[in-house]
Amino acid sequence: MKCRFFLAAALFAVACSGKADVIYGQNLIVNGDAEAGVSGWTGYPGYGMVQSVDYGNNWVLPTQPGPLNRGSKMFAGLGQYAVGSQTLEFGVPTAQNSSYYLSGWLGGWAAQGDNALFFVQFLDAANNAIGNAAIGPVTPQDRGNQTGLYYRESMGIMPAGTSKLSFWLSMERLASNDNDGYADNLSFIAREISSPIPEPGMASMFLLGLGMLVGARRRNTRPHMS
Repeated sequence: MKCRFFLAAALFAVACSGKADVIYGQNLIVNGDAEAGVSGWTGYPGYGMVQSVDYGNNWVLPTQPGPLNRGSKMFAGLGQYAVGSQTLEFGVPTAQNSSYYLSGWLGGWAAQGDNALFFVQFLDAANNAIGNAAIGPVTPQDRGNQTGLYYRESMGIMPAGTSKLSFWLSMERLASNDNDGYADNLSFIAREISSPIPEPGMASMFLLGLGMLVGARRRNTRPHMS
């Protein structure tokens, strides 16, 4: 799909930049629920911008599938291909691997193939890609050909040395006059890994050392025969 090709080519651009230390345990996406319009999101030259729309007859009804805490607004597309992006730059690159939790509600209109994709790329201080993750798209078949938003999530490891998070929300129109790729409640949460899992070789050495220690203690506590 052309939209996916464009997205891959655009990943190295910095569309909107902010600086902050890594904040663990809370959503790092600005205005991921569209309640503040498109504040925090930046368009990409040559493509339409995502828009913030009200839940209702023209989009998704409050009674149709979607998040329980959906608020009053959600994201939809404008034009054939719509893109919104934001980049968070950390004050200091991460020193160790962290787990991440990427999630959101994505969907579309009835049996139409219009869809949304949400992508995050992990960049080092030189803007080199060192990892990525994505959720979506949600197809008409996934939705049972009914209008609505459906929950998607992706979990993994944010590499050590991550200096920036680059988020991309894209909508693709495949039918009708409106771009009915939908998204809401987008979230990215990082968590510290408290105790790294030892490598297999290290684990074996640890168990061997523990066995030797236990054996030595047993020998030292064995009663002496007179």
